[in-house]
Amino acid sequence: MGDILDSRDILFASLMGSQAVGLIQRSNIVQNELSKRVLPPIPFLPLKNETEIAKAGSYTIENNWQVNDSTPESKQFFPLSFSFTEGGQKWLFPFEPMINISSGNNIIKRNVAKQGEKLIGTIKERWSRKDFDIQVTGVLIGSMLKGKVEDTFPREQMERLFEFLIFAKEIYVYCHPLEILGITKVVVEDYSFPFTKGENVQAYDIKLVSDFAYNLIVKEPM
Repeated sequence: MGDILDSRDILFASLMGSQAVGLIQRSNIVQNELSKRVLPPIPFLPLKNETEIAKAGSYTIENNWQVNDSTPESKQFFPLSFSFTEGGQKWLFPFEPMINISSGNNIIKRNVAKQGEKLIGTIKERWSRKDFDIQVTGVLIGSMLKGKVEDTFPREQMERLFEFLIFAKEIYVYCHPLEILGITKVVVEDYSFPFTKGENVQAYDIKLVSDFAYNLIVKEPM
């Protein structure tokens, strides 16, 4: 079941590029529940009839070139926001992205010479927790389907996002799953803007790494 891509997955993969296929397959069960919230209807793809167009709500029958360029935070399941400072002005991602979180432990292992039958494996001497790697994949969508680049391409959204991507300090992040894991700050490690179908659509893929405050100065008691 999880290895089969349905029509919605194929549409998403065509937007996001081939790298998203593996992520879709791994999160297929979750996406079945979130698909109505994660991505808006894509009106430049064929729709069956005008009834479906009206239900989609992304553009009107009177003006088929007008689309919504964002989803309100209240209608997003796991909205994601960035801020340059703690408690500062937040920038909400226009459409809810897919977020993949991974981590683990750093373990120092030692092999014991002349192991007996009861000494199996290695001695784990020391361990520490790894950073959280956070992959954020989503799309930016302009308000017009066709026309001049300044009218269709989501330039303002992309410029705002790019300001965070090149920021040479930690970024404050707000998202419910991250807050559960104690992640409030991240740094940007990698990002890309892959080729995306549609004049008014631009995909992005961002790799974030968690950042925590440390006190490396230890004061000895007097």
